[in-house]
Amino acid sequence: MITHIRMKNFKSWKDSGEVKLAPLTGFFGTNSSGKSSLLQMLLLLKQTAEREDSEEVIFFGDEDSCVNLGSFPELIHGHQVSEILELEFGCKFNEPLQIRVPSSEYRPVLSHRPTDVEGITFETCIRKPQERPVVDKFSYHRLPDNVEILKWQQGKFNYGRSSDDIRIIRSCYKLTPSNQFRYTEDIVKLIKSFEDQFLNVHYLGPIRAKPQRQYHWSEKLLANVGHLGQKMIDAMLVSRANQQKTPHYGEEVLIEDRISKWLQKMDLAYAFSIEPANSRHNLDYNVYIQKSSDSAKVTLADIGYGLSQFLPVLINCYFAREGSTLILEQPSMHLHPMVQSQLADLLIEVVNERKLQILIESHSEHLLTRLQLRIAEQKIAADQTALYFCENENGASKIKSLELDDLGNIKNWPKNFFGNVRGDLLKMTREQMKRQKEAEG
Repeated sequence: MITHIRMKNFKSWKDSGEVKLAPLTGFFGTNSSGKSSLLQMLLLLKQTAEREDSEEVIFFGDEDSCVNLGSFPELIHGHQVSEILELEFGCKFNEPLQIRVPSSEYRPVLSHRPTDVEGITFETCIRKPQERPVVDKFSYHRLPDNVEILKWQQGKFNYGRSSDDIRIIRSCYKLTPSNQFRYTEDIVKLIKSFEDQFLNVHYLGPIRAKPQRQYHWSEKLLANVGHLGQKMIDAMLVSRANQQKTPHYGEEVLIEDRISKWLQKMDLAYAFSIEPANSRHNLDYNVYIQKSSDSAKVTLADIGYGLSQFLPVLINCYFAREGSTLILEQPSMHLHPMVQSQLADLLIEVVNERKLQILIESHSEHLLTRLQLRIAEQKIAADQTALYFCENENGASKIKSLELDDLGNIKNWPKNFFGNVRGDLLKMTREQMKRQKEAEG
């Protein structure tokens, strides 16, 4: 699970401060307030860790990646290329690692006995002295005591192709920091465990792939539904082929059954099915939706746009490996208010039952209100959630932690958080009374 993030000079964030993440974390706020940038920082680290091209210090992305941030001058706050980009990321492992690590921050000597490491914090600074970005320094600290495990800093580091090249996240294991300690199998194991955390981070963007009239299954193994949701039907078919069980769920339950249950509960569809198409290719499939018990089945391409945009969210919640982190931008987009409320119930269910960590960026008041209700009903604990409000002042983003009590109340509700609906209703009532008096003469 990701425990916290922090960024300095990242897009609109001069300094985000430490942003603590919970099993269910929500980012709310005005347009262009920096909400998406908080999530993009995680995606930047993920795609850099998974990038095979070792010549790149940091991978800003391309048209096929989760996020495309352009270049260092475009990414750095205020486009001030002389500034240093600072990123911090903390995670907790699913199971503690038994390894030998430095005995203390001041005496970086490997201990003789293995110790439990519950997680790790990674920090790095990146600058752009000439044509290419370079790593200025990086460090790893173990959790929970925050003892420094590894630190590297070289003020005159230049980009090249020697064995001393360093890229963030996937650092060169041959490097030996001077006056410290040499890499051991334990240290490599620890850093690799940290890097592997990104394999279980799955992203779904705010705009998803258009529904197709027919889907072709490639029979490839998948880890997620794709950042556009374009692989959602492939994911369902992979699950069906894998003994028709929900992966890592611990129950012999079809994902399709889970999907149908929620679609019925949300009154989005009566039935959902994936059936072989009548074509020359036996790997072509049609996705059918039945709106009610007595209505005809239609393809996904012939149903309302909202359902096709929501299905990737729903499928990802049950296809992702247990313990994964899902990053969902605008998961309630195109959904009517009642379903936006029920989306909170879906997220709570998979957080509790599947141990998923959910990070969402949303504008939905209905989702937040339902979440507050469920906290009051003790369906999820207040400390299992983290809610933030973001705003932009003079080109710089600021973040405020919303203080939730055990009854679901927000103690520090921002002014006009979701507009001034109550104020508008009050003004409308006054106008109605005024006009009624005028009519009575």
